[in-house]
Amino acid sequence: MKKILSVIAGSLLFISVSVFAEEHLNAALEHANAAVAEGHAGSAPKLAIHAKAALDHSLAASLVAKSVSKNHIDAASKSLQQAIDHAALNHVDPATKASEEGVAHLTAAKK
Repeated sequence: MKKILSVIAGSLLFISVSVFAEEHLNAALEHANAAVAEGHAGSAPKLAIHAKAALDHSLAASLVAKSVSKNHIDAASKSLQQAIDHAALNHVDPATKASEEGVAHLTAAKK
């Protein structure tokens, strides 16, 4: 009986961790897409705001993600940081490109 409860508890923990990562991944993707849209509109400050929010969520997702998804989330985090850095210098085109790379990695992490 004790073993069955342990297995059930472990399964519930695994499921809750996966849901936690998925929620952050979805939020990161939403903000990263908004950053790209702001980049296409030519607004570096707004791009930076969304890229920062996407970065925060991708870092949270990375804490609980595993395997290939974690690699893509980490790569997305790196791209989003580059987008923030370029936006701070008002370099809209490179910031937009970095945001697009972040979106591509976050999308790949969801598969």
